[in-house]
Amino acid sequence: MTLGIVGGGQLGRMLALAGLPLGLRFRVLDPDPGAPAGAVGELIVGAYDDPAALDRFAQGLEAVTYEFENVPVAAAHRLAARVPVFPPATALEVAQDRLAEKTFFRELGVPAPAFVAIGDRADLDRALAQLGCPAVLKTRRLGYDGKGQAVLQDPADADPAWARLGGVPSLLEAFVPFDRELSVLAVRGRDGAVAVYPLVENRHRAGILRLSLAPAPGASIALQAEAEGHARRALEALDYVGLLAIEWFEVGGRLLANEMAPRVHNSGHWTIEGAETSQFENHIRAGLGLPLGGTGPRGVAAMLNLIGTTPAPAEVLAVPGAHLHLYDKAARPGRKLGHVTLRADDPGSLATRLARLTALVERQE
Repeated sequence: MTLGIVGGGQLGRMLALAGLPLGLRFRVLDPDPGAPAGAVGELIVGAYDDPAALDRFAQGLEAVTYEFENVPVAAAHRLAARVPVFPPATALEVAQDRLAEKTFFRELGVPAPAFVAIGDRADLDRALAQLGCPAVLKTRRLGYDGKGQAVLQDPADADPAWARLGGVPSLLEAFVPFDRELSVLAVRGRDGAVAVYPLVENRHRAGILRLSLAPAPGASIALQAEAEGHARRALEALDYVGLLAIEWFEVGGRLLANEMAPRVHNSGHWTIEGAETSQFENHIRAGLGLPLGGTGPRGVAAMLNLIGTTPAPAEVLAVPGAHLHLYDKAARPGRKLGHVTLRADDPGSLATRLARLTALVERQE
């Protein structure tokens, strides 16, 4: 069987690497002839909205998935008319628009920061009067890794922020003084079976994920149950198939939903070595109607992103429990070039190894 992946970046690459041991082949659609996933599958070079490229890509596939949430919805519908597509296009529609996403959370009863839709500059003034400062102005579309948003500490910040974000449809969110950022990964099969991974603690810098710790240190059984319950409701409401990531703010021991991603997720890379079944394999299993694998952790794990530069492989691999994943991408500032998964049997050993590994990475930055 051949599985299609829309998008040939590192997530597509890792999906294919997880599926090859299952006897699968892969075909990837990407406009970049040097896309990293081209090393592990047939690469169709074409635009995501090119009907001819989409039709050629879909021919003979068992199913199609995607590695990023900004796939044109029309393209997902065109593919779905020819071959099963997972997750469903409705999940793309929700995740691509921050207003639709926050409205979806609200309708499900999933707690989220207060927000107001912004259509023009006058709306922004009215929203600031309602929510107060500080607040966060976010474009409704195409925000990722900290892009498309600005923190307003004072109403005087409104004009420059509105101009910098392009004066496009947006929303204003109440600023959340969170204790930490968390994520939960949940996977749902064709038969409705659901499996959920432990909560993960995520640490960002300049809007980019730098470090994930799994399971999230100190996360209570009640907090895990809260995250699982919200995730299950979202999966059911979307009639979802595949892996869904939801990012949270933890505030005083409770969760507020930040955003969701209808795909495998950066904060789940630890599962490759640190869980019974990786997020990538479970996503594939779900989409092909195969039984889901276990989601329990193997000890404790950390995932450290390699941003802009990479340390010497020999130095990384000299750290006990370290596993290096390079994406075969050209180096440039702010670009995710790879990650290191670090595994240990206990938190103390993990902390010691992580300090050593972090020093190696920061020396290169």
